Amino acid sequence: MAAPGSVRAALQVAEVLETVVSCCLGPEGRQVLCTKPTGEVLLSRDGGRLLKALHLEHPIARMMVACVSSHIRKTGDGAKTFIIFLCHLLRELHAITDKEKDSFFSENIQTHGRHWKNCCQWKFISQALLTFQTQILDYVMDHYLSRHFLSIFSSSTKERPLCRSSLEMLLGAYFCGRVGRNNHNFVSQLMCDYFFKCTACESGCEEVLELVDDCFVELKVGVTGLPVSDSRIIAGLVLPRDFSVYCPADGDIRIVIVIETIQPPFSTFGSEFILNSEAQFRTSQFWITERTKAIMKYLQKQNVKLLLSTVKQPDLVIYCAGLNGISVVECLSSEELSLIQRVIGLAPFVLSQASSQYEPSNTAMVKFCKPFILRSKRYVHLGLISTCSFTPHCIVLCGPVQGLVEQHQDALHGAFKMLRQLFKDLDLNYVTQASDQNCTSSPLIYKNSRESNDLPEIVNGSIQRPYQDTVVKNKDELAKTQTYLKAYSNLVVPSVELETNILCSTPTVTLTATYQTDATLRCFSPNKARIMDDHEPFIESNSANSTTENTRREISYENLQVTKNARKGSILPVRDKSLEMCTSQSYCFSSVPAGCVLPVGGNFEILLHYYLLNYAKKCRQSEETMVSMIIANALLGVPKILYKSKKGNYSFPQIYIRALHALQTNQPMISNQTGLESVAGKYRLLTSVLQCLTNILTIDLVINIKRQPQEIYDQDSEEEL
Repeated sequence: MAAPGSVRAALQVAEVLETVVSCCLGPEGRQVLCTKPTGEVLLSRDGGRLLKALHLEHPIARMMVACVSSHIRKTGDGAKTFIIFLCHLLRELHAITDKEKDSFFSENIQTHGRHWKNCCQWKFISQALLTFQTQILDYVMDHYLSRHFLSIFSSSTKERPLCRSSLEMLLGAYFCGRVGRNNHNFVSQLMCDYFFKCTACESGCEEVLELVDDCFVELKVGVTGLPVSDSRIIAGLVLPRDFSVYCPADGDIRIVIVIETIQPPFSTFGSEFILNSEAQFRTSQFWITERTKAIMKYLQKQNVKLLLSTVKQPDLVIYCAGLNGISVVECLSSEELSLIQRVIGLAPFVLSQASSQYEPSNTAMVKFCKPFILRSKRYVHLGLISTCSFTPHCIVLCGPVQGLVEQHQDALHGAFKMLRQLFKDLDLNYVTQASDQNCTSSPLIYKNSRESNDLPEIVNGSIQRPYQDTVVKNKDELAKTQTYLKAYSNLVVPSVELETNILCSTPTVTLTATYQTDATLRCFSPNKARIMDDHEPFIESNSANSTTENTRREISYENLQVTKNARKGSILPVRDKSLEMCTSQSYCFSSVPAGCVLPVGGNFEILLHYYLLNYAKKCRQSEETMVSMIIANALLGVPKILYKSKKGNYSFPQIYIRALHALQTNQPMISNQTGLESVAGKYRLLTSVLQCLTNILTIDLVINIKRQPQEIYDQDSEEEL
């Protein structure tokens, strides 16, 4: 396994990389000037671009950068936080090993020696990290952190309408860390406008994000020599090439796609064409010419005005197209062809079907087809009529130099990757044992589902919490259920609707979705009873920012509205979850609903730090306690750097103390920053860092080969990395 000095060597490498990226972390981060070996100069605050630009020779450094690149390709964000968190994890491991304590290890590890610095200890730690990642992290996320999650959607209905102000807060915080201060607000607004223009219906957000992420290169146009403020959104599709022949057309415009030359060849592939005389050659040429003219004439009769070809067409085809008023665009790439087919659902035109009986099923309508000029360069501008949820738009990115344009392109593409992950449910899997006295504090198992997990929503800068009240439908069964719950946790159970759940073969207490009220309930009302873990009770308090309504209405959620102040930031509320009983070991399958966010400024790290420390206190298994404490302490590395330049009440010690006090007294956490960040992105970042650390701890031998780092593609396996 890992050599005794491997952690020390990895820490030295990580500290160097941390020095590079930490100075450009957060809204107060600065830009870094990097000179490449080729003489090019890079000025950026994008952690991913900075790491790629470094000329790294150390194998462990290359391995770390490869892990960061792999993570960014999937999530679109987190390069700087990745390095910082990894560095603090290595620092915690190194600090513990220097103390030469072995009290955390089990007996079978102690038999190999009394010292920490041996191969078995690193194997043991790597296995403990894997256990934490697969069991403890999901448990803590589902049981504790989920109480604080907010939703980016403006309502919890199945349609899940997206709130524009929430999206602006999310994108503003994202671009703040990747684009220069002069441009990040403009780029953020441009991205927000582009997303809403491309989304034809609210239910098709996932399809739009998937298509834009896959085809972003074909949907953007980079222009140098112009200010960034000239960037704009253009309706339709812009192809970076000129017409081979252009014929202006009005009215209905039909297009066809061909993937082979229209002019018939003398012979097909694998066959032989024998000519015995010059007359045969002239006859063959005449037949080919007439056949080509007939095909183009047939296309004209079908009202085809545009021919898109993936291959270079012969001059005869171009000539005949001009005579028949058909515009031709040649040499489309496979990616451009795939994008057009996904948008309009058009299959390629098969030449053998060109006959008098042929129906024009392989044609599609376009709104317009015209040249487009940017900085004296000609493009093809197509007004495609979409058959999917995506409304075709292209984004033109301008910049004084190519490097700045590329930075904005990478940032925008990463934003779509981040949104794509945000709009998906995050699956959580872990094992819970009701009789386990080591790590579980209650026989109650939290269950998270789309139907029962109503998150607070952010609407126009305010946090909206779903209504949560109950309707009594079976009082006899309710009394039995209350008695059953009191026997386990001495809790007062409100009126509930009893349902049957087969998963654990025990009754499940769930809350109904509809009730009537005359006034809006105040958040955290002390008079309202709710189900909670008896080992970690909630202390409820009144919210100063809650409001009441006198109108009577039927509503299906518990409402919480906390007004956000631009100066003071926002309030992060506390939320409880529905519980499910189980009397034996259970495999729990839960999920974090799509759209879950948290305020920026280290809230995720501080929350997870707090709950991991509490979990470690309850655990009696030494290895889980050790790993939980190491990760909990390392998580504070990110907020420490974020608040490094702050003083007074906004310094990290003050922020940390106020956060702990709020969590201990079950009060809402107050954030002094207004942005939002994705919970799914933070979760995947943490798991990627732990996987990278596990790989480092399992290094047996380091062989240094001096060469430039190679690009790693998605199809490469972890063993190849």
